[in-house]
Amino acid sequence: MSKAIRGFFKLLGDAVRDLVPIVLVIAFFQAVVLQQPPPNLGGVVVGLGCVVLGLALFVQGLEMGLFPLGEAMAQAMARKGSLIGLLGFAFLLGFGTTVAEPALIAIAAEASEIAAKAGVIQSTAEDMDSYAFGLRLTVALSVGAALVLGVFRILVGWPIQYFIIGGYILVVSITAFAPPEIVGIAYDSGGVTTSTITVPLVTALGIGLASTIKGRNPMLDGFGLIAFASLMPMIFVMIFGMLH
Repeated sequence: MSKAIRGFFKLLGDAVRDLVPIVLVIAFFQAVVLQQPPPNLGGVVVGLGCVVLGLALFVQGLEMGLFPLGEAMAQAMARKGSLIGLLGFAFLLGFGTTVAEPALIAIAAEASEIAAKAGVIQSTAEDMDSYAFGLRLTVALSVGAALVLGVFRILVGWPIQYFIIGGYILVVSITAFAPPEIVGIAYDSGGVTTSTITVPLVTALGIGLASTIKGRNPMLDGFGLIAFASLMPMIFVMIFGMLH
């Protein structure tokens, strides 16, 4: 058996191990609390098999493609020595990956439906599409701005904790003035941006950049961009709600 096949079977085993706690919790509640078998047991089993296979393929894809690609691009941009080029690359990477994020597309569409039912916008397809697109664009711009700030922090060497503490103080302050119906969406936006597409490339950007710049530690300086990408959308979306 080749090394690649053995490695893939190891990933399958890891995926099964990661899903076991979830399966045990669901099985416990079905058997002890609800005291009934799960509906469509055959479909559930097939679905779990698909999840295991999909998770293993996803992790394999990250290791083979997205992580090496992100690190190589970050290192190449850093070697060019252009601050404007590097910050522009960080912004476009954050903006592009976030716009394409499936979780953000889903939550923006759901938010537009809820906003229409609540009377915040008109219940027309055009208004709902405009609201969803505006929300997606706002979150994407916020992640782009977050990566610019995060990359600049890595270049200068500023401690990350001051930015995170200050950012959450700003979030709490803006919450007091933002419309109540946008606050929950804003807080959730920080989570949906850090999903399947954004996280691997953003993490690889930070690690690749920190490993290229002299005096930077990839462990200390390379991580932390995801925190910026989670924090900034909360601020931008609440401002979006205040201006909408």
